[in-house]
Amino acid sequence: MTQPIKGFSKLSKEAKIEWLTDQYFDNSEAAIELLKSYWHQDPKTQKLHDEFIENTLSNYYMPFGVAPNFLIDGHLYSIPMAIEESSVVAAAAKSASYWMERGGFKTSIISTKKVGHVHFIYKGSAEKLESFFKKVEPKLYADTESITANMRARGGGIQSIKLINKTKDLEDYWQIEALFDTRDSMGANFINSCLEQFSQSLQREIKLEDSFSEEERNIQVVMCILSNYTPECIVRAEVSCPISELNGDQGISPEEFAFKFERAVKIAQIEPYRATTHNKGIMNGVDAVIIATGNDFRAVEAACHTYASRDGQYRSLTHCEVKDGQFRFWIEIPLALGTVGGLTRLHPMVKFSLELLQNPNAEELMSIVASSGLAQNFAALRALTTTGIQKGHMKMHLLNILNQLEATEEEKEEIVSFFKDKVVSHSAAVNKFCELRGIENPEKVKKDQ
Repeated sequence: MTQPIKGFSKLSKEAKIEWLTDQYFDNSEAAIELLKSYWHQDPKTQKLHDEFIENTLSNYYMPFGVAPNFLIDGHLYSIPMAIEESSVVAAAAKSASYWMERGGFKTSIISTKKVGHVHFIYKGSAEKLESFFKKVEPKLYADTESITANMRARGGGIQSIKLINKTKDLEDYWQIEALFDTRDSMGANFINSCLEQFSQSLQREIKLEDSFSEEERNIQVVMCILSNYTPECIVRAEVSCPISELNGDQGISPEEFAFKFERAVKIAQIEPYRATTHNKGIMNGVDAVIIATGNDFRAVEAACHTYASRDGQYRSLTHCEVKDGQFRFWIEIPLALGTVGGLTRLHPMVKFSLELLQNPNAEELMSIVASSGLAQNFAALRALTTTGIQKGHMKMHLLNILNQLEATEEEKEEIVSFFKDKVVSHSAAVNKFCELRGIENPEKVKKDQ
């Protein structure tokens, strides 16, 4: 029976592995060998990875691929993508080449402001607090000058501070809301440091205000934290061309393709069931670049999905218009990204990715990521409205099936060639594998998969 452990974090890495494998694995030696096989051969590099998080045992590998031929605002990029899902990189690359021939992706940065809040409880007169805040606001700026000095020198800093009355939503609940420009850093630590200073300044100054009662002076700060919802840190990416230049796939005319594509986007605008899968496809393209460049894909996911629900219903993040003989397809998403700080100067593959992208600043990276998401969505919708999504996806998935079956290189080559002009399914792949091996009972093999 598994036993709890105290002081696990204080154990050496080897001791952690020994305890864990003894407790949870029948073959502890094989488990230890697996973990160690993924250690970096350079002890210095492995130590660097060990210190990224707590209780590190090993490294978890993901495929690192590249989607070339992205023409974005006149610059040609090969975009790094770290993702395990088959067909994503291929689809992005295919879309990139398609739109490179039609003028490429055009982007614009709508805003780069990020937001944070001091959440606090105040029991007293709203008018009195609002009047007091107007008087104390300059001191909030002054008290954070030492924190913001470097950011201000780079052209960023605190953009605005305001008091928000939320008592209609929750009794006695108020906020200090601040907007920030953090330039090329994601800025979480900077924002949180400013917010914590705001709370200290607020509590100090209200205690000095004679017009407040003892109860009113006793402000309770609940928390000080940035928000990962950044509706004022928005990038737009767009592709467009005359309808006549759209390739008709599988016998579909450019006009029919444009009509079906536009309808597919509008369905995702009105139907949350479809919008969820539609936006997941967008995030395939977004997250893969976010991970490759050492940014926080969880924060980006949260922001994008909240933005998709901003009018009360979950909707598509992309939009399409077919009008006056022109096809337009675009995306607007919130992306709070950084190209300095965090892992950008520590993780070797992050450094590689940023160098591959020609060392972009934060705004340029926003444009690259948005274009990747738009490309991925275009590829998915193009497949859905023409040949169907499974044809391309299952061909990419075929190698995964064959690897699960432990097919030899020769068997893989023959089976891939066999399915070149056929629809791939798991069952069909297993049947063909069994035929090559002379296995008479494919159903047993299928059950074992």
